[in-house]
Amino acid sequence: MEITAANVWMMVSAALVLLMTPALGLFYGGMTRAKASLNMIMMSFVSAGIVGVVWVLWGYSMSTGEGVLGLFGNPFVSFGLGGLMGTPDLIKAGFAGTFAILTVALISGAIADRAKFTAWVLFVPIWITAVYCPLAFMIWGGGLMSQGGAVTAIFGQVIDFAGGAVVEISSGIAALVLAVIVGKRHGFGKDPGHRPHNVPFIMLGAGLLWFGWFGFNAGAATTAEQAGLIWINTLVTPCAAMLSWLLTEKIRHGHPTSLGAASGAVAGLVAITPSCANISPVAAIGLGLVSGVASALFVELKFKYGFDDSLDVVGVHLGSGLVGTLALGFIALPVNGEGGGLFYGGGVQQLIAQTVAVLITLALSGLMTAIIGLAIHKTIGFRVSHEAEVAGVDRSEHAESAYEFGSMGHSQFHPLGQHFAAAPSVRPAVTPAGPAGPARPAADDSVSPEAAEELQPAPASV
Repeated sequence: MEITAANVWMMVSAALVLLMTPALGLFYGGMTRAKASLNMIMMSFVSAGIVGVVWVLWGYSMSTGEGVLGLFGNPFVSFGLGGLMGTPDLIKAGFAGTFAILTVALISGAIADRAKFTAWVLFVPIWITAVYCPLAFMIWGGGLMSQGGAVTAIFGQVIDFAGGAVVEISSGIAALVLAVIVGKRHGFGKDPGHRPHNVPFIMLGAGLLWFGWFGFNAGAATTAEQAGLIWINTLVTPCAAMLSWLLTEKIRHGHPTSLGAASGAVAGLVAITPSCANISPVAAIGLGLVSGVASALFVELKFKYGFDDSLDVVGVHLGSGLVGTLALGFIALPVNGEGGGLFYGGGVQQLIAQTVAVLITLALSGLMTAIIGLAIHKTIGFRVSHEAEVAGVDRSEHAESAYEFGSMGHSQFHPLGQHFAAAPSVRPAVTPAGPAGPARPAADDSVSPEAAEELQPAPASV
């Protein structure tokens, strides 16, 4: 069978979506403390490794094809993708797999700085099997909320083109549940050392996420007209969300920040995900403006209610996921002159369908995440020790460090051309004063991890 332009576009889109997972690692890695950044990046990378294998063996089969009570696909029908050999459906399977990888990786940001890597490695395949695959089947694969499904017959057809419920809301509520189970970081809300250590990483990660999101949203487009609408909406919604987030920051805190710009853009991308093919560009601007403000305010709820969502997964992905999914009840375009949201005279039917999808997603993902998370937490433990958290999970979990400035030494160049060997690094007795604060004694290898942490200068405000 000759390869078509549609085949090529889906393969390119799959590659774009796959890039989003290491981009997420950069985005999250920059938001953590320096001594936890590698662990954060590794949680994204290992999610790709685990889910890629699970997806080929039984994940894809569970998300499509022959269903079991409309809840999930039979895992043995396409086990190992053997039945897809010799068909173009392998392209579709690969494209769908990149969504699964990104979805579970999103959750990791809520438990940054304090989670055992082995616990995360155990959590990932179970969550994908018990939560993601059933939701993907129910909404996209022929299940309860798909066309002809039992829930659809009662409440109407759910619109979720690229994953507002399947990806964003499911990962957002899972992040909230897991953050509560694992508990707060030491010093949460008080320690200024919890501020992001590398804002350029955050900006780079956000930019790569935005780049990949064009494949995420438009990869399944079936016509040039649909692809064009999706592309424009994926451009303009994060633009508007970024601006409204920055304005919210300026009004509430006095300064628009780089972190706010990156987070606002991601919030807009989350909001447009379910509706990218079903709303007008003008409505997409309005959606972005609303989602930027909503997520900026939603992020602050963790301080009010005391749950430590380390990297704002709940505020951005659950918050804007809810906004984008429910907004379709108001701004969805009519199809062939029928249906549509309330603003187009379509009545409340679409809003009801979207609300039911949200409630089912919250219930399934929230309940199953609680069961999985508690089971792991009560057996092998989900959280590192206090000492390991203070010293940094990069060292305790991976025996690595993102930054090794102390071992670099000094190189000297003789004017006559003799290049001298690097001399041992000599620590000054006192760290000079600078923008980060007054002069401090230099950290010594003999100092305890807790004391060494206190001696570190606070990072510049972001």
